[in-house]
Amino acid sequence: MASLGKNLAALLLFLNASPLLHYHLLIHAASTSRPVTLPRILIMTDLGSDDDYKDDYLDNHSSPPEVLSSVNIPQLHQEPKLCQHNPCLENQEPCAKLLKQTGCLCPGISGADEPPHSPRIQALLPITKGDNRGMVEVQWCAPSSVVTGYRVVFEGSHGDALEFGGARRRGLVGSLEIGTKVCVEAVNSAGHSTRSESACKRYDPPESSDHNLFAWVIGGGVALLLLIIITSVILWKHKVCQKGKEDSTDGLGNPSYSTEGTL
Repeated sequence: MASLGKNLAALLLFLNASPLLHYHLLIHAASTSRPVTLPRILIMTDLGSDDDYKDDYLDNHSSPPEVLSSVNIPQLHQEPKLCQHNPCLENQEPCAKLLKQTGCLCPGISGADEPPHSPRIQALLPITKGDNRGMVEVQWCAPSSVVTGYRVVFEGSHGDALEFGGARRRGLVGSLEIGTKVCVEAVNSAGHSTRSESACKRYDPPESSDHNLFAWVIGGGVALLLLIIITSVILWKHKVCQKGKEDSTDGLGNPSYSTEGTL
């Protein structure tokens, strides 16, 4: 009985001490664990009110938001423009100078340390009026190269070529026979261009008004002569027919009459 009483007394003491122990353990756990922060839940009842948005924003920020004004940003990339430079005209501003003045684009130009490209021949025009009548004007276009001069040469000719300055785009040569091949060469310190197909042209002059008039005169004279011949032949045949009819009428007038007497 004594031992049973001791056990009951110890159980009562343990039960009385357990709430204190449980409280101590809770305090220790709270001091050592990280605090749990619950997220803030916002209940929006009116989405179209600006005042509610301002009030909510001011609750979380100390100053209103900064409004950025629209800024016009200039376009950096613009469409490039070609220089107003015609390689077929004389006395023009060099394209390199136009590039410095306006910032336009020039075609690719080969340097002075290499032979120039072939020029392009435009026309071979005969001169029909003035002091240079009978001569031929050669017209060409400059290549995309550094050129100091031009030479006009003739196929099959053993004479010296005609030379012209680098700013020239046309030149006069003597009279040419029809079918003569004329070539233009570009020249610089490194050499001269090759005789390409575009740099050469055969002389085939257009018919002039004097030649056309002369042809019309000859054609008209031949037609008039043929008309006269045809008219003469028709009149001669008509006269022959009339004479034949008259002879036949005289022979058949009196068949019983004879110059030798009566029958």
